[in-house]
Amino acid sequence: GMEAEVNGVRLHYELAGNGEKRIVLLHGWGCDGSLMAPVARALTGDARVLTVDFPAHGKSGRPPQPWGVPEFAECLRELLLRLDFLPCGVVAHSFGGRVTILLAAEHPEMFTRLVLTGAAGIRPKPTEAARKRSETYRKLKGLCEGAKKWKIFGTLPERAEESLRKKFGSRDYNALDAEMRQTFVKVISQDLTPYLPRIQQPTLLLWGTEDTETPLWMGQEMERSIPDAALIPLEGGSHFAYAEQPARFNAIVRKFLLEE
Repeated sequence: GMEAEVNGVRLHYELAGNGEKRIVLLHGWGCDGSLMAPVARALTGDARVLTVDFPAHGKSGRPPQPWGVPEFAECLRELLLRLDFLPCGVVAHSFGGRVTILLAAEHPEMFTRLVLTGAAGIRPKPTEAARKRSETYRKLKGLCEGAKKWKIFGTLPERAEESLRKKFGSRDYNALDAEMRQTFVKVISQDLTPYLPRIQQPTLLLWGTEDTETPLWMGQEMERSIPDAALIPLEGGSHFAYAEQPARFNAIVRKFLLEE
């Protein structure tokens, strides 16, 4: 692997393969580039493939302060410019999709074609259950904060807050420490829907039909909003359909990105 200091962060990346075409692989939140290795292997015979560990993931360092999607996007753009890797095709999963959507809309010259799989960026529909849960969490958290202020229970409030978070927070959120939680909240609270109609690149949406993190309706909404997009459902696939159905996924990606 290689490293570069970009926008105050130590970035780890892998560069492999050769050919005229360049393709960057962007992983999801809480993952790292190694999950994209089978995709990289499928492409390196005919393209130069760059796999990046996003800041705060894999072997990369942390951002100097809590970042939102724009900062992650700017950091990636800076790396791609520095490596003279533009324009390039993209294969992006989940959080990598957020970064891609933002960059593709703001800097159309950067990318040739996009493959988005289980891409995040559209706000989930608040289900009744989730709404109730967050209401309860807010109330209880309010109690904890009050208790902290008045030092009523000594150290109990912090502990109580932690256990509340474990009970009510999402799995991703719990795995983070306080600083990374701020980053996570910044990232997920930005709705990227307005950027979708501005994406000019041919875009392929490969989506697990059983994805519970970014449900299929989000892929369908992206297909409607992005002017030149097509959705291919991966039957029975979860949020990680690209890893569960590698032969099919990689064959489609090769065709779309290499055989233009």
